[in-house]
Amino acid sequence: MTVYLVGAGPGDPGLLTRRGAELLSQADVVIYDRLVHRSLLVLAPPLAELIDVGKQPDAARTGPARQDEINALLVAHGRRWPTVVRLKGGDPFLFGRGGEEVDVLSQAGIGWEVVPGVTSAFGVPAAVGIPVTHRGLSSSVTVVTGRVGDPSAPGGIDWAALARLNGTLVILMGMTTRAEIVDALAHGGKPLDTPVAVIERGTTPAQRVVRTTLGQLAQVDLGSPSVIVLGPVAALGEESPRHPKARLSGRTVVVTRSGPRAVGLVDAFQRAGARTLEMPLTMQADPADGGAALRGAAAQVGTYQWVVFTSANAVHRFMGELRDARSLGTALVAAVGPQTAAELRQSGVEPDLVPSDHRAQGLIDEFPDSSADAPSSRILFPCADMAPSTIVDGLSRKGWQVRRVEAYRTVNLPAPEPALMAQVAQADAVTFTAASSVAAYFALRLPGGDPLPVPPLVMCIGPTTAEAARAMGMTGVQEAPEASSAGIVAALVATFAGDLGDGP
Repeated sequence: MTVYLVGAGPGDPGLLTRRGAELLSQADVVIYDRLVHRSLLVLAPPLAELIDVGKQPDAARTGPARQDEINALLVAHGRRWPTVVRLKGGDPFLFGRGGEEVDVLSQAGIGWEVVPGVTSAFGVPAAVGIPVTHRGLSSSVTVVTGRVGDPSAPGGIDWAALARLNGTLVILMGMTTRAEIVDALAHGGKPLDTPVAVIERGTTPAQRVVRTTLGQLAQVDLGSPSVIVLGPVAALGEESPRHPKARLSGRTVVVTRSGPRAVGLVDAFQRAGARTLEMPLTMQADPADGGAALRGAAAQVGTYQWVVFTSANAVHRFMGELRDARSLGTALVAAVGPQTAAELRQSGVEPDLVPSDHRAQGLIDEFPDSSADAPSSRILFPCADMAPSTIVDGLSRKGWQVRRVEAYRTVNLPAPEPALMAQVAQADAVTFTAASSVAAYFALRLPGGDPLPVPPLVMCIGPTTAEAARAMGMTGVQEAPEASSAGIVAALVATFAGDLGDGP
């Protein structure tokens, strides 16, 4: 049993090391911080436990934040599971309190390994072309936190001594104390015209860069996390953000999808430059009968000619009951679209039919008619409790006997925090990937009892969801031409660019 302290890098998920990705793919438990990009969590196995221990400054939190609570989690899970990944932003041993966590694990007799990560202190400046050392300008670099106080106190920083250094000074977590930092360095003799670069959310599509001087640093209005680079090298590199052509830059998009696939959609939006508000509205729960009907259907799957899937969730639930893909026997398998087909392939099943039109009606149109010579005209249709009757009605008209089996239920999550709903009301667009999420959104109420306003653009993943949105009275409804994360992003880009008209 081992706890692996893995550095997630400075923000861009692509900067995770190969060793880190390998361990995530084997993890039983992932304990992750606030600044870890959510798309990295998709690398963990579907059944891995994901624990958010992010410290949320000036905000409510859902997970533990105090370090002693995190240490207790590491010890408890480290004693129980073979592979526990402690996923930390940047590098675990650079202001990540990784050393403290290693000490606790050692005292508990639990094995550990540190997997270094790209630290924001060096990776973020490099992303905008600032070398922290440069021949002729800086032959040394010092990394400090933005703590200002008594330099003689334990862990105190001697800013007067730092002011006398001729190399590069990189300051992390210093935006809230930037005025005090200016005073301390100036008091130590650092010239006020010393070049400074402030980089917010470095290596991500939301990256912003401000070039200034020490004397003007206090006036820089950027948020956290930001890296402050001070010294001659701060004048080098790019003058603009890393992603100047981000197609959705300046737009705020609400993502209502839940589960692992929400991570892919959020990542796609962020790579396009959008700010995302994650507001999952529903979740998948066990069937009302505890799965008895699904287990029974899985045990008799060989008696059906076809098994039809219209969601990746249904595939995951059904194949979990089937356990062995060979039990399908001669039964053919249909998938409504590429994501459902991909879930089947992960279970070792190649679908026999994936329609070119990735909708329920597209599947019906391409589905063969029932033949009198066929050994069976029966179709098994595992689906959500709220799935529309489109598949059953359409295939029945083609002569098939369709047995619909509840694979999972869709239930509403608790209402979001009022602060989040206030931000949602000001967003540019909201995305829906299921009619159930539309209904859950429509049921939300602000603290005063008024309905939650709908952003001006409503992007839906398919016709059923779009019809549900219009039926609820939503305006500005559009349907993404392709039922995928990339399709939703492309549709939003086109709409904001004026390439699509208003929905009916």
